[in-house]
Amino acid sequence: MFDFLEGYDLLGAFWVTVQLTVYSALGSLIWGTLLAGMKVSPVPLMRGFATAYVNVIRNIPLTVIIVFSSLGLFQTLNISLGASDFTDINFRLAVLALIAYTSAFVCEALRSGINTVPVGQAEAARALGLSFTQVLRLIVLPQAFRAVVNPLSNVLIALTKNTTVASAIGVAEASYLMKSMIEAEAQLILISSVFAFGFIVLTLPTGLILGWVSKKVAVKR
Repeated sequence: MFDFLEGYDLLGAFWVTVQLTVYSALGSLIWGTLLAGMKVSPVPLMRGFATAYVNVIRNIPLTVIIVFSSLGLFQTLNISLGASDFTDINFRLAVLALIAYTSAFVCEALRSGINTVPVGQAEAARALGLSFTQVLRLIVLPQAFRAVVNPLSNVLIALTKNTTVASAIGVAEASYLMKSMIEAEAQLILISSVFAFGFIVLTLPTGLILGWVSKKVAVKR
């Protein structure tokens, strides 16, 4: 029944999907945390930048950002992110685009977590002489992260599925292979079922594990 899979690197394609997800998730967490810090910063310029960034990026389709990363950054501005091979260039540009897009959602999730931290804790820390950065790093963010494990897991699951858009610039991840297989094989339903199952294997355990983590680290108020 599954003879049509012979000759195709199915595991390799999903491995590229996993790599896209992991690199983009790490980058998005870092950049999204910085954006969240800017949004609650006492500096108006930083708040304005973070607010504008989030509002603009969230309202642009991911496909547009992915395609721009290839046509705009690489082909027009000749930005290759240190890669020389065309495959590596597209992969890195796809990761950059996914980070730029996903970090906006990470920022909003974290901001909602920051809002759950009692204001009195931050005021007490400032009264002890801690700077804004120290209050954010030592008092606010640790509690905020514990409060938003579930929302961040939803963002991670969405990111895993959003990696399929990278096929628009030739990144050989799972959906790129699926498209090639559908064009070459007369097994539309089976091929779609195999790739759907593959994404379930990637995303379902993530949701279950992070759901368990959320209950374990939840802040009791």
